Amino acid sequence: MTKRELSPINMYGFLPKTNCKECGERDCLAFATKVVNREIPLEKCAPILRKENAKEYEQLKTLLAPAVKEIAIGVGERVVKIGGKFVMHRHEFTYANPTAIAVDVTDNMTEEELLSRIRKTSQFSFEYIGQPLRLDLIAVRCTTNDKDKYAVTVRKVAANTFLPLILCSLNPHVLEAGLKAVPESRPLLYAATKNNWKDMAELAKTYNCPLVVSAPGNLRLLRSLSKNLLAYGVNQLVLDPGTFLDEGLSDTLNGFTALRRAACKLSDELSGFPLIGVPIVVWTGKAKSPEELVKWKEAYLAAMLTVRFADILILHTLDGWALLPLVVLRQNLYTDPRKPVSVHAGLKKFGTPNENSPVMFTTNFALTYYTVASDIEKAKVNAYLIVVDTEGIAVDSAVAGRKLTAEKVADALKASGIESKVKHRKLVIPGKASRLSHEIEELSGWQVLVGPKDSSGIPGFLKEKWQNPNDSESGI
Repeated sequence: MTKRELSPINMYGFLPKTNCKECGERDCLAFATKVVNREIPLEKCAPILRKENAKEYEQLKTLLAPAVKEIAIGVGERVVKIGGKFVMHRHEFTYANPTAIAVDVTDNMTEEELLSRIRKTSQFSFEYIGQPLRLDLIAVRCTTNDKDKYAVTVRKVAANTFLPLILCSLNPHVLEAGLKAVPESRPLLYAATKNNWKDMAELAKTYNCPLVVSAPGNLRLLRSLSKNLLAYGVNQLVLDPGTFLDEGLSDTLNGFTALRRAACKLSDELSGFPLIGVPIVVWTGKAKSPEELVKWKEAYLAAMLTVRFADILILHTLDGWALLPLVVLRQNLYTDPRKPVSVHAGLKKFGTPNENSPVMFTTNFALTYYTVASDIEKAKVNAYLIVVDTEGIAVDSAVAGRKLTAEKVADALKASGIESKVKHRKLVIPGKASRLSHEIEELSGWQVLVGPKDSSGIPGFLKEKWQNPNDSESGI
């Protein structure tokens, strides 16, 4: 039985079947179902950890292991984990460990440029539907082949950032100098090739670091190198099948896809490691193209590789227009397709609302809530907003699917305590929920005003429809 064939019934066969409920589930089959869905860890079953069940425990650990091994880069709170994938396609199961994004610096940069890039990379942050999107690592590339200069650069980078590092050089002596500069930081080493793999393996073992295996355009060689490194005792590997431009783009995507298919569909252990893409290769032709075009090529190549199974990327550009679409794409790919992104239900305040301020409601689908909240904040409206729990579904879909009902709205009004905060009984509802207006009035006793279908119309609607719009006591 392969990992991809594991089902709750298969797993149940390995369990002690005591139905002891120590795990918090009603029986062993319910526990098996949650473990297979990766909702709870196997270790919550106390009986399976006993000595007499050691064999079954080890078998289950092997079967439950992800098809793509999880690799940790760095140490401490900001350690970056890559890989850990169970399936090839997102609709099959939730993807784990979002694609890590590294930005490069080199040992040939001036101190001012070096510190500027470190600062911009470390401080990059963008809030998207309530979640901060950030960059993950800094790749320190050796372009001088001077091991002493490289060591100084690595030490300087480590002193000015909390992000984990990737040390990049094909010269083992240069990488060793970099490792000596930060011996306890556990960076990712780039890269072992057919010419240097033994020396790189020694470094990876000595400093306990993950290691990139690189064989651009040659998957057979890549697997062979992986096999040699595993036999040598290095098992924290990252695979680099090569990143090519223009006419080589299809080969790049095919190579990444072939490796991920072999790992997830064929249970090929030599392919079952995280994949690294290096869109930074577009800059090798920088002199032949305008800089903006090079940045554009890097951006779309990074996006393609993110979709096509890359677990880590190395980029050069720090332009927001290139990075923001990429981090948003990554966030969308790595949300749980079984669970819509939602926010906590309850009463939210905007500005300094008083007893005359408008009262509105929306659903707890994160994109809906943050869109509405943003429009209210931009308009500088003082208002109350009740967030109704619709299991993370947008207004129109929630109404159609009976996740948003008049009963839920009436209950949310009572639970929010809004009746003690305002002296009026007027509720502005989304235009897409207009069909619920009469029922809400009957069940809640509040007068319903049907608002705009798009939240961008809220400011204009309140000025036109809210009682005494020009009166400072109206609360707007």
